[in-house]
Amino acid sequence: MAAVRRGLAEQGPPRRPDGAPAFATVTLPDRDCDQVRDLLVHEAVGTVVEIGLAYAGSALAIGEALVRSGAPNPRHVVIDPFQYTAYDGVGWELLCSAGLDGIAELVTEPSQRFLARLADAGFAADAAFVDGSHHFHNVFVDLHFLGEIVRPGGVVLLDDVCWPSVGAAVAYFETHLGWRPIPGAVAGGTSDPASGRPRTGAYRLPDPRPTPDFRDFRPFC
Repeated sequence: MAAVRRGLAEQGPPRRPDGAPAFATVTLPDRDCDQVRDLLVHEAVGTVVEIGLAYAGSALAIGEALVRSGAPNPRHVVIDPFQYTAYDGVGWELLCSAGLDGIAELVTEPSQRFLARLADAGFAADAAFVDGSHHFHNVFVDLHFLGEIVRPGGVVLLDDVCWPSVGAAVAYFETHLGWRPIPGAVAGGTSDPASGRPRTGAYRLPDPRPTPDFRDFRPFC
């Protein structure tokens, strides 16, 4: 699987469907993938939810972490409604070629709908990686349900926290629900050229989950 990820980083995807988003634009840079992998290995994760597959750069890193962690029944739930419409299945094919289809499952419906059903079913994960829709309302809904799905004390990582829409969404959970950046988790990663802010964010969920009073609402942007 490391060889497949290395080949993807060095040569790009095996094919680039007409009209698909550019590989360099949507794919998490390789050094950031390394950081995601290393953090998840350190956390000894067994179950990870990922939103956004695209060309599978981050998914391959997460799969590598799950294998390295040595969990008895590793599970990787990958949600991407555009995998076959925009990406022609390239990302899933790369995961399968790396031998990760035994632990990964692909869901091709919007995350905002599927995550609600996972939460209702009592599904629990150790960590999540979010790189799906960048509309504020969609990111907010994703994070709301992941706050129920990811176990207390678990980890949520996000790509493109330098985007105002993504950064604003996560700011609510920092301000009102006690999510805290993990010191040093993404140090040395890719930064946004315009703002200089880190591209990737990593957050620790509180344990236990808080229940804030709506009367204590504070501005969060």
